[in-house]
Amino acid sequence: MPKPTEYLTYLLELLAPLGQVTHRSMFGGFGIYRDDVIFAIVINDTLYFKVTADNQVDYEQAGSQPFSYSKKDGKVAVMSYWTVPADLLEDQDQLLEWARKAYATALKHKAPPKRSKQAKS
Repeated sequence: MPKPTEYLTYLLELLAPLGQVTHRSMFGGFGIYRDDVIFAIVINDTLYFKVTADNQVDYEQAGSQPFSYSKKDGKVAVMSYWTVPADLLEDQDQLLEWARKAYATALKHKAPPKRSKQAKS
C-alpha cells in the first residue's frame, strides 16, 4: 500500500474548499473521494479527473490523455480518468471548477449500491 506523497498532500490542500475530500490507496496510487464518491485518481504523481462524454471535449481541447495501463494479457485498458491540465494546478479557482465538474460527472454515473443477500428475500 503506497504512502501519501507530498504531491498528494498538496493536491488535497488545493481541493480542500470542495469539502470533505479524502483519499484511499488503490493499484499503486490513490483514489480521491468526496462524500464516498471517487472523482479523481493520482498515479505516479499525476492527477486525473473523472471524465465521460459529458465533459470529455474539455480535456481533449486541453491536450489531456486518458489514464491507461497494460494488463497481464498484454492488452491496454483505458479508464475514464483524464490528466488534469498542468496550468490548472497553478490556478486554484479553475482547478476547483474542473474538480466540481468531475465530481458531478462521477456522481451522475455512480453505480447503484449492490443489494445484500439478506435484502433479496
